[in-house]
Amino acid sequence: MNRTALTEGLLKAVDDMDADGFADFLADDVSFRFGNAQTVHGKAATREAVAGFFASIKSLHHELERVWDQEDAIICQGVVTYTRHDSTALKVPFVNVLILRNDRIGEYLIYVDASQLYSTS
Repeated sequence: MNRTALTEGLLKAVDDMDADGFADFLADDVSFRFGNAQTVHGKAATREAVAGFFASIKSLHHELERVWDQEDAIICQGVVTYTRHDSTALKVPFVNVLILRNDRIGEYLIYVDASQLYSTS
């Protein structure tokens, strides 16, 4: 899979809140970390964690600003808008680091401050 298709397809699956489509991009032994949460290991566990996150919000949308394509990694920078179930939104910058193994994501690191996502104030 070419790198542009991988990046665009991955973010489309995320923005569509499609946990199965998201998991299709992952290696079986993936390591996944969202912000400062504990690292999740394995494709099935990562799919479940992401599905749980999707259920906790109404929607999300990524605006991709830059992509750096390295030999074994892709780095994406942009802004993500999370929409809560009460229809209020949180817009924050993000950086994703995708370490690739055999055309699949073997390590997925999301750098984002989503600490206000579940804030009630």
